[in-house]
Amino acid sequence: MLQNNSTALQEKLIRFNQRAEERDAERRAAKQRRPYLNIVTTPVEIEALRLVPEERAKELKLAAVNLVNKDLIVAVFDLGAAGVAEELARLEKLGYKPDIFVTSIAGLRHAWSYYKYVTGAAGEIIGRVELNVEKLQTLKKEMTTMGKLKGRLEEFNFNKVPVTEFLEAVFGGALALGASDIHFEPAKTRVEVRMRLDGVLHQVLGGESKPLPKDFYRQVASRIKLLAGLKLNITDETQDGRFTIAIGQDNVEVRVAMAPAEYGEVIVMRLLDPETISLNVTQLGFRLSDQKTMEAELKKPNGMMLVTGPTGSGKTTTLYAFLKKVATAEVKIITIEDPVEYHLEGIEQTQVDAEAGYTFASGLKSIMRQDPDVILVGEIRDQETAGIAVNASLTGHLVFSTLHTNDAAGAIPRLVDLKAEASLISAALDLVIAQRLVRKLCEKCREKQTVTPSLKERWERFIEKLPERVRKEDGVKVPSVIYETPRQRKECERCGGTGYKGRVGVFELFRITDEVERIIAEKHAVLDIREMARKQGMVTMQEDGMLKVLAGVTSLEEVERVTGEIEF
Repeated sequence: MLQNNSTALQEKLIRFNQRAEERDAERRAAKQRRPYLNIVTTPVEIEALRLVPEERAKELKLAAVNLVNKDLIVAVFDLGAAGVAEELARLEKLGYKPDIFVTSIAGLRHAWSYYKYVTGAAGEIIGRVELNVEKLQTLKKEMTTMGKLKGRLEEFNFNKVPVTEFLEAVFGGALALGASDIHFEPAKTRVEVRMRLDGVLHQVLGGESKPLPKDFYRQVASRIKLLAGLKLNITDETQDGRFTIAIGQDNVEVRVAMAPAEYGEVIVMRLLDPETISLNVTQLGFRLSDQKTMEAELKKPNGMMLVTGPTGSGKTTTLYAFLKKVATAEVKIITIEDPVEYHLEGIEQTQVDAEAGYTFASGLKSIMRQDPDVILVGEIRDQETAGIAVNASLTGHLVFSTLHTNDAAGAIPRLVDLKAEASLISAALDLVIAQRLVRKLCEKCREKQTVTPSLKERWERFIEKLPERVRKEDGVKVPSVIYETPRQRKECERCGGTGYKGRVGVFELFRITDEVERIIAEKHAVLDIREMARKQGMVTMQEDGMLKVLAGVTSLEEVERVTGEIEF
C-alpha cells in the first residue's frame, strides 16, 4: 500500500514539474515575442527531425518537428543561445522557411526521443519495406498453411525479437498465403492479429494461441506509422497512409488505416497485390451467356455501365478488367479514383484530393475538358457527380462507375435519389452489374458428393425456372454429383485446410432495354423494374452462384453465406 502511495506521489510530482516547465516556456515566449509550442501535444515528423542532427539539436536545445513543403516548424528553448541563429540560417540556405516557436526542455526531450527512428538517408525507411525474392520463396515454403504461420509467429520471443524481423514474418506470411488484409486489434491486456483470406478473417495471434504483448505492439505501431508516413505521437485520432513492400522488381502497395479504440490503436493494412488486376474479362467468373452480354455492351462507343455491390465485392477489379478490354492506342481513357489503388499502363489516372478541392464532381468536370473517349469514375456518391456522369454518357463518352446498392435493379432508384432525371437515366444507362465474391473450392481437396433423389428434384425445378437462353448457352444439366468441402478437415497445403482457395464473382446483369426504359421513364417502383428484368431473362446473383455450384466452382454453403438463405 505504501509503495502504491509512493508511486502515485512521484507521478503527481512529475506532472507538477512538467506543468511548471510549460508555464515557464509560455512566459519566456511572451517575453521574446514568439509563439509558444507544447511539443508533447504536437505531431513530431521524422522528415523534419532529421534536418538537424541529434547531437547538434541537443547542443543548441532545439528540434525541427513539422515540415509542410518547405515550411518548417522549429522549437527552441532559448532563441538567443549561441549557435541557434547560425543553425536557422543553415536551414534557410537549404531552402527551408523556419517558423520559430519557444518550448520547454521537457518538450524537447520528447521530440529527441524520436531520433531513434532517424536512421539512414531519407526514404530508406519511410514508405518502403524490402523483401527479397529468395526470402519470400523461403517463407512460402515454410508457411503453406495458416497453422504454420501461427507456429512461426508463436516462436518469437517478444522480449528479444526486433520489430523489423516480426513484421517481415507477418508480411511474408500474408503474401505467401494470399491475404488481402492484416488486422492488429488491441484488447484489455494483449493484442490479437488476424488476416483476411478469401474474404474471411483468420486469427494468427491471440485467442487460444499466443497473443502479442502490448509493450511490443507499441513498437510495432510506431514502426508501421513510420513506414506509412504517419504522425508517431498521435494516438487519439484516425490516420491513413500507405507504403510499399518491394519484392525484387515487383511492388505490393499497402494501405494503412489507424483508429483509436478503447484499449489502444487499431491498425488495418490492406495489401494491394498487382496480381489482382492481372485478370481480364474472361477470368472474372462470368458465365458464357453473361459474358456475351457484357462484351456486346463494351463494344458500344458511348453509354454508361455501372457495377454495384458493397465494399470488398471486387468492383474495382471488374472495372479495371473493362478498361483493359477497351484500351487501345486510338482510345483515350481517364480515371478519377479515391484513391488510385493500382496503376494501369497507358491510362491517365487521377486521384480525389478533398483538401485541394479535387472531388469526383470537380475532377469529372476537368476530365471532360481533356477530350476523353472512356471515363472511369470511382464512385457516384452525390447529385453533382451523378448529373455530370449521366450527361457525359449522353455526349459521346463511355462511362464506367460504381454505386452502393444491394442488387442491379436498385441502381435506378439510387440514381433517382441523387436527383438524376428518370428520362436521362433510361437514355444514358446501358448495363448494371451487381456482384459479390464467393470462395472457390480447393481443387486439390474438394470432394464429390452424390446427389440424392430428393435433392435432384430440387435441382430440376431450379433449372426449369432458368431462362432458356441460359440453359442453352451455358449447357446447364441436372447433376448426379456436386463438389463440396472435405467432410473432415485436412491439412491441405494448397488451401491451408480451409477447403477453399481463391475467390470468384457471382453476378447479376441488368440490361436497359426499350421496355425497361419505358418503366424507368414512367417512374415505376423498384419491384416493377426488378420484375421486368426477370422477364427479360436476368439471372440473380444467388442463381449465378448456384450455377457455379453445378460447375464445381464453389459450394452451396458458400453461396448461402454470401447471398442469403437458398430456397429451391
